[in-house]
Amino acid sequence: MMPLILANVGEDNIIKKVGGNPEVKKYLENLGFVVGGNVKVISELGGNVIVNIKEARVAVSKEMAQKIMV
Repeated sequence: MMPLILANVGEDNIIKKVGGNPEVKKYLENLGFVVGGNVKVISELGGNVIVNIKEARVAVSKEMAQKIMV
């Protein structure tokens, strides 16, 4: 298991754990980051990680990406 920030660009990953306080977890869940879900890192841009999740592109900060384990 590793944080999403360390995942390779273009590689499909399965979310194993979402960390953080309850507010952060709820925020990430609303974006589609749920355990068992697929996520693919598209690129890193200006301190943010661009990911493809549920057929949508989402930008999350590096701090948020550290809390998502794949």
